[in-house]
Amino acid sequence: MKKVLTVFLIFFSVALSIIALAAPSGRATLKGSKPDWAGPKNYVGNADARASIGFRVYLGWTNPSGAEALARAVSDPRSKSYRHYLTPAQFRQQFAPSANQVAQVQSWLTSQGFSLVYTPANNHYVSAEGTVAQAQAAFGTNFGMYKANGLKLRSPAADVSIPSSLAGVVNAVIGLDESYEFIHTNHKVEGNAPPSDGFRNSPPLSAFWAEQTSPYLYPAGFNAVVPPASATLAPWNVKGHTPEQIKGAYGISYSYDGTGQTVAIIDAYASPTILQDVNQWSVNRVPQIPQFGTAGGGTFTQVVAPGTFTRPQNPKQDPQGWYGEETLDVEAVHGMAPNANVVYVGAPNNYQDLDAAMNHVVDNHLAQIVSNSYGFNGENLPFGFIKPLNDTFIQGVIEGIGIYFSSGDFGDETSVLGFASADWPASSPWVTAVGGTSLGVSSTNIRAVETGWGESNYDCDPTTLVCTFTNWRLGAGGGVSKIFAEPDYQNAYQTAHPSEPLSSTGRNVPDVAALAAIQTGFLVGQTQTFPDCPSGVPSCYGEYRVGGTSLSCPIIAGIMALSDQQKGGAPHGFANPFFYSLPASSFYDVLSVKTAVARRNFNNNVDATDGTADKLRTFDDYTGSPTQHTNLGWDNVTGRGVPIGVP
Repeated sequence: MKKVLTVFLIFFSVALSIIALAAPSGRATLKGSKPDWAGPKNYVGNADARASIGFRVYLGWTNPSGAEALARAVSDPRSKSYRHYLTPAQFRQQFAPSANQVAQVQSWLTSQGFSLVYTPANNHYVSAEGTVAQAQAAFGTNFGMYKANGLKLRSPAADVSIPSSLAGVVNAVIGLDESYEFIHTNHKVEGNAPPSDGFRNSPPLSAFWAEQTSPYLYPAGFNAVVPPASATLAPWNVKGHTPEQIKGAYGISYSYDGTGQTVAIIDAYASPTILQDVNQWSVNRVPQIPQFGTAGGGTFTQVVAPGTFTRPQNPKQDPQGWYGEETLDVEAVHGMAPNANVVYVGAPNNYQDLDAAMNHVVDNHLAQIVSNSYGFNGENLPFGFIKPLNDTFIQGVIEGIGIYFSSGDFGDETSVLGFASADWPASSPWVTAVGGTSLGVSSTNIRAVETGWGESNYDCDPTTLVCTFTNWRLGAGGGVSKIFAEPDYQNAYQTAHPSEPLSSTGRNVPDVAALAAIQTGFLVGQTQTFPDCPSGVPSCYGEYRVGGTSLSCPIIAGIMALSDQQKGGAPHGFANPFFYSLPASSFYDVLSVKTAVARRNFNNNVDATDGTADKLRTFDDYTGSPTQHTNLGWDNVTGRGVPIGVP
């Protein structure tokens, strides 16, 4: 499993607006640009003044309130402007910073000795590179090294400043501190992330819900029996669900296959075997799924966004973990919408280059749907990580692009942060946050059980058949934003459904949901490193089960590609106002079902050579996420629920 790093940064409970304080020296301070972890207690020494540094200076939209108003209008089914989207060129003409403003920023940067790297067509940012010494002089503060969550990271020692002449132009700088180290994928496997280390699921493995029964009793309180499960013994978990099973459970017709639609997937890095893996995985399915590049199989394209930093890989980075993420995302979208075109946009590292990748997708309108299965634990981030990306989302909404984010894999984040928080960027009011469920599919491909994803672990003794609780593990993210107000579409829904537990204090997460649980997850295929690959080749193709809200997000993205096709190719764009306007009958309302499954793990993740370990895993368990629950109507695990068929 990819090691997830927690962020303990400055917490904002104010509205998102830049606070520039003019200093007597003719400087303006970007308030909140220093992360909270960069304090005296964590200081370990000065940053190397000779070290290279790459960063992006972000400029705001020229009429931000007008942009937000237009974004609301084009995505509101009740508005006369609904779906009257702008092209990228039209957006730039109305809202992009001027060439003169960009020139001011560029002139200042070059005067400080920086090399200019790139400015996109929408003039959203100017990226530059130089040394730490140059950054210290330009931004008016020393840079230090600080301990944060087991890492030693660089940061300005104080809030940075800029010339006061740029105070009305620049609204954030990304890359001066290393907060980007805390971003993580939301895909989960039980073992090391392939392909650096191979992973296989240990049998017994059922083909469908409760096909096989374990010798272990249900845990106390999680003994709801879902037929055909045993009345007393928990079933073994499944090998991994296939697109056919998911479509059957969700009532999705094969009348639509995504023809003519394009889905973009944003991640870091790029798996070197992705195309051959997806095509092999497609052939292995029953019934077969058309391969990319064949009749009915859509196209697959990989893109590196310009202006990203390709400096040598930082040893703290984990490209192998992102390879697994890309594999899951592409195969999930392709499985749900096999004839949709997929554009994979990979940052060459995750030095917060994911923001540049998103801007590239939006400003070039590479797709009408964007799936994102990554994020930060909570909203406790410096201002510079929030405002620029949120502005990009607003541009995407105005252009009719639906942007989907996984809601996170640690519930309400209490187990990680010590307090409840919705994850960022899922908490943006301009994206669709996708929560997660635990799904069991019958032998005839219909839903046997579906409840919220939250799970605890019990270690089982195969001799005594006694299972003992050890810890709460994981669950779909959800909660209430502390920096974004409740958006209009949720406020209207709350007014119409006063008995449902939406909070009026902030943006509620998530919006919709789909399969996420690892125990009932998705079967993917990927080239991995195994000791028994044929002919002495170290890496070979293998299939394994994976979960996380990294799964539910591309499933929903694929479903929306089918929905756009159903509507004659007219994109839904930002779908939340549409989702919250639909009747309850459009969603499967995910309710509480307290049950469990058994699983067996290979101790070495590959085979039984070093023995196995038996576990029980619960469903609908929020022991370590106390603010979450599933209930009638909207809830903070699954949102409105799972769309029924193609919405």
